[in-house]
Amino acid sequence: MWNMFEFDAFHLARLQFAFTVSFHILFPAITIGLASYLVVLEGMWLRTRDNVWRSLYNFWLKIFAVNFGMGVVSGLVMSYQFGTNWSGFSQFAGSITGPLLLYEVLTAFFLEAGFLGVMLFGWNKVPPALHFFTTCMVALGTLVSTFWILASNSWMQTPQGFIIENGHLIPQDWLAIIFNPSFPYRLFHMAIAAFLSSAMFVGASAAWHLLRGNDSPAIRKMLSMAMWMALLVAPIRAVVGDMHGLNTLEHQPAKIAAIEGHWENRPGEATPLLLFGLPDMEQERTRYGLEIPALGSLILTHSLHKQVPALKDFPKEDRPYSPAVFWSFRIMVGMGVLMIALGICSAWLRYRRRLYHSRPFQWFALCMGPAGLIAPVAGWVTTEMGRQPWVIYGLLRTRDAVSLHSTLQMAISLLVFIVVYCAVFGVGYYYIFRLIKKGPQPVTELTSQTAGTRRVRSQRLSRCVMRRTHHEHRYLGDLVCHHCLRHADVYRDGWFRFRYWDAVQRGA
Repeated sequence: MWNMFEFDAFHLARLQFAFTVSFHILFPAITIGLASYLVVLEGMWLRTRDNVWRSLYNFWLKIFAVNFGMGVVSGLVMSYQFGTNWSGFSQFAGSITGPLLLYEVLTAFFLEAGFLGVMLFGWNKVPPALHFFTTCMVALGTLVSTFWILASNSWMQTPQGFIIENGHLIPQDWLAIIFNPSFPYRLFHMAIAAFLSSAMFVGASAAWHLLRGNDSPAIRKMLSMAMWMALLVAPIRAVVGDMHGLNTLEHQPAKIAAIEGHWENRPGEATPLLLFGLPDMEQERTRYGLEIPALGSLILTHSLHKQVPALKDFPKEDRPYSPAVFWSFRIMVGMGVLMIALGICSAWLRYRRRLYHSRPFQWFALCMGPAGLIAPVAGWVTTEMGRQPWVIYGLLRTRDAVSLHSTLQMAISLLVFIVVYCAVFGVGYYYIFRLIKKGPQPVTELTSQTAGTRRVRSQRLSRCVMRRTHHEHRYLGDLVCHHCLRHADVYRDGWFRFRYWDAVQRGA
């Protein structure tokens, strides 16, 4: 009998991990897309030298930094839980999952840590091309991190490339382990979802400013770029999701049956698609089901005649908890449909030249901001709960992977996690919303930072503005000689800002 509300140590350990991983996924869902977005913004600035792009880059860089830091902290907590709460899993499969996490640290984390400082603080200290390179490396690091984490998770869903000796898994073929059957679909699905989450986040921020009357060029570019992403990427995500579903049907048919709330097949009839209903694990039926005949077979098998495996085809102890995955899947799909609708609406309004003036659309875009976070959380609930009762599908049950703790210990630790997470990450999100409310720096202010300076061609001049004496030499910069260069703040676009106002006045 299924009971999801038994508060023993086992269920509390599951609840604690679900809480921490749900919190954690909120940060990579934004970080991955924002990192690539920053690459585009800086690349456009380098190409056009339009300070609107620079303003947008500086604005989103701060938000990226805060979000990245919270993601790193929440990710470390998850790693520790493998040893504290899930020692059975670590002992059984640590020889496979451990190296995969190590590869993530040695490649992605080192890449991000090595270039992040230059990316955050090197705008005026390194050449433009080098700074752009660091931004690209940080973005690459987020994608490499996604690669290794999803390789590990996908292997837990579709394990292969190992042998079992003395109750432990021994890796035999690392290529088979990494590139397991579900890995390509899960990797592309998650990467696209992260780009869409960032697009919804950026689009909602722009819509909020437009609703408040801030119709600056930077805000318009934010909304325009976000809506292009929604229009082009959301349909691709639907196609990749369909391919992922076919792969899941092949390797985890019980998960598909639970997602569909499909209990039994009728002889000679195709599988219907249940739009809504209430799966009942005890009575083994879906109550109040609203179904479309044969559509389930068409979507899942691309045929009107083939049947999909039903939950009653599997032993009761091997069935996932259908009510949870049934609704989490529909929430994820619903968010995806709304994203496609948002992209189509934006294209129509862009054609009518009303994209920046339609308040109903701006409210729609603003309300879709949380959808970028709800969709990946619902998707991971579907993925992870659909794998139950296995932690490594077909090899290790979740109950056999948990550490031996008392119910009181798990309850106290869960309570501490809830309090600390809500306090720490609540402050982090509050600061992010403060940054969003402030908005991008106006281009006029950005330009005024170089007030009192001027750019001229390299030439032989009779006097350096930073020196009182006259002398002749070839200038390394456009205005300041190599003797005085150390007395000026050098900007990456060729401007100089002098530290001494009298020198500025003399050079004006």
